[in-house]
Amino acid sequence: MSHYFDIGDETLWNPSNGTSRMFQRQVAVFEAELGLPSGIGPMENDECQISPEVLETFVNALLVKHRRTSHAILLALSEGFTATVLVLAERSGIKVDWARHEATPEARLEDVQVSVVTGMSAPAHGGVWAAGLREKARALAQHMPR
Repeated sequence: MSHYFDIGDETLWNPSNGTSRMFQRQVAVFEAELGLPSGIGPMENDECQISPEVLETFVNALLVKHRRTSHAILLALSEGFTATVLVLAERSGIKVDWARHEATPEARLEDVQVSVVTGMSAPAHGGVWAAGLREKARALAQHMPR
């Protein structure tokens, strides 16, 4: 058995049930963290409808939050989810404004990693950060059957 993440009649992703359940639980976590709906609807009869308009707002907010941290553990916990959402966004036709997200965050940084040895760390350079996320999304896309 598997689940279907669709926009209308088009399937964007057809993961196994276990992968789908874990992803949906992570969706709920990140919706709560961002205070925004994801546009990824409930699973009903093994199908989940995605609203691309709502997903676009969510993915951009997710990237802003991801960009504003240098905390190694927070980045590790969120990178796979963020890359998976980027694949869904791309398959939905959403165009991410990478230049905007690569820029140095205008707002105060959140969840900054502090080390006794090196002090406070800064987020990765924008181009490096974006290239890493895009590469992770490309790699995951190969394992996300439609």
